[in-house]
Amino acid sequence: MLEAFRQLIAYNGYEAIASGLLAAFTGQIIKFTLFTVQTKKINFKIFTTTGGMPSTHSAGVMGLSTIVGLLEGFDSVLFAIAIGYSLVIMYDAAGLRRAAGKTAASLNRMMEEFYNHDLHAVGGKLKELLGHTPLEVFVGAIYGILFALDFHLWVIGYFG
Repeated sequence: MLEAFRQLIAYNGYEAIASGLLAAFTGQIIKFTLFTVQTKKINFKIFTTTGGMPSTHSAGVMGLSTIVGLLEGFDSVLFAIAIGYSLVIMYDAAGLRRAAGKTAASLNRMMEEFYNHDLHAVGGKLKELLGHTPLEVFVGAIYGILFALDFHLWVIGYFG
């Protein structure tokens, strides 16, 4: 079964899609594990939330970009498009979404004071963990690159 999967995705767009998705998914597993170890609490919502270590957006887009570079060449137009897309996503994660999260935190504090700690009166608390620190983005990007390299070696049969 695994051999058929490897043959199906080897050296084509399926390998790139699989690498990006699996890098992001396994990054979410790492994020869940780190959260569980740090807080000693199990919270399955971590699998569907943004923010936290590592950035799975960064892992996914860099996993995709790395495979595109390996398959098409790091000097190809396709790689240039993929890495450009990745840089926009990572900038957004560390910049725009992080700023939105800080704004939400400020608004939540203001609304708690204004409504005497009853945020349900205004529809509930705004989501604060939206973006990433630059370190979370960097670690996610490095993880995505390493994942893609290992995944490609597995697909071509280097690991058995």
